[in-house]
Amino acid sequence: MNDRDPEPSASWHEETFLPQQVFAGLEPPYTNLQQAKTVILPVPYDGTSEWRSGSRHGPRAIIDASQYLELYDLELDREIYKVGISTLPQVEPLLSSPQDMIHRVYQVVRGLVQKEKFVVLLGGEHSLSLGAVRAFKEAFPRLSVLQMDAHADLRDEYLGTKYSQACVMRRIFELCPISQVGVRSLSWEERQFLTENKLRPFYISDLTSDKASVNQIVDSLTEDVYITIDADVLDPSIMPAVGTPEPDGMPWRQVLNIIESVMLHRHVVGFDLMEFCPAEGTGSCAFLLAKLAYRLIGSAVPQEGQ
Repeated sequence: MNDRDPEPSASWHEETFLPQQVFAGLEPPYTNLQQAKTVILPVPYDGTSEWRSGSRHGPRAIIDASQYLELYDLELDREIYKVGISTLPQVEPLLSSPQDMIHRVYQVVRGLVQKEKFVVLLGGEHSLSLGAVRAFKEAFPRLSVLQMDAHADLRDEYLGTKYSQACVMRRIFELCPISQVGVRSLSWEERQFLTENKLRPFYISDLTSDKASVNQIVDSLTEDVYITIDADVLDPSIMPAVGTPEPDGMPWRQVLNIIESVMLHRHVVGFDLMEFCPAEGTGSCAFLLAKLAYRLIGSAVPQEGQ
């Protein structure tokens, strides 16, 4: 450094730096962890992705897009952020094994559950949901899981591991009951497993032909529910930015109506948004998921006095 140049610290002021990006661009006191009812947990990990990787960039893209949300929600007629939404730093990935990463998520979520927070996990690949479910199952012994997904994810093992994203619902089923909605692709192994265990997903064909109703989906769940949402459940015309796209997906309104009905009639303890690969789509995909997260927080978490 030239002797004539000032020390960097001498010219640094607080306004020199942009603040850490938090969900919806909120400011204190609404972002304070102790007071906030909701916690955003970003987990940038995609260690077992086998086709289009990049979901590790999903959490940051969703948080970035959330800066442009209108904080007043027209349909709910409320400013959702007033429940308090705290954004945690990104969880550092462990590349040693998917089991280790799942355990890390379990530890973080367990701590948040003990603080009675409503957790919104942003992935990252779907295997991470297992860690969150383990934590919630300890607190809510009668927990069930609603899975919104194009794929069954019920393989016992995939590419040499039982903890792949393709196995996540098999591992979760070993912990608690599951209800699958929007499935439109599965392997013969998974088909046999469903038959043997008398499981009947709400396939996309059932939803489009009115063979399945929202009430049936609600009735398939226990009182306490964790919701896991794979972005590929949405129609690829509005959500192409996923690792394993499938045609004939669900529209925005249908996904929203099902989840909000579950939230109305069941106690939803938390949810996640997984498998979003921002490089595979436009910026509108990130914004869609940011808006979905914000709306679901508003539907699940009441404000004081409600």
